[in-house]
Amino acid sequence: MNQLPPQLTTPSLTFTQLLSSTPRGARLAWLLSVSQLRSWDAPHDLTERAEIVVGELAANAALHGRLPGRSFRLTLVFDAPAGRLRIDVTDARGDRGPQSRPAAAASPDTALHANGRGLALVAAIADHWETLPHPPSGKTVRAELSCPA
Repeated sequence: MNQLPPQLTTPSLTFTQLLSSTPRGARLAWLLSVSQLRSWDAPHDLTERAEIVVGELAANAALHGRLPGRSFRLTLVFDAPAGRLRIDVTDARGDRGPQSRPAAAASPDTALHANGRGLALVAAIADHWETLPHPPSGKTVRAELSCPA
């Protein structure tokens, strides 16, 4: 019988943490992601871009995705051989999808989170980002980053 030999694959590295939907939880998400990526020896460029993306998505989860008594979840999945990182931030507010405004429409004298420029930044840095439903009532904002070859 002709059978294909088993393929040896390197498993992706995964980190998941529940965090309080507060500014402190958002900051902790940022700190934990940087620490985790450094422990995985992720490339410096990838880590720097991930810092910005995690910071923006975690801040949005704490500010706009917050429900009293509910946490948000940060998940990092790093495929080291391919140089790809997936960032998932899941919050409890599936009824509130992220709204991104073009950077040109933003006023420079207002805070990033107040006018949607944070997601414009995520869109500029990430290779791809999207929002996925997270039943029963939440949503996951996913961003994918890759290293240049």
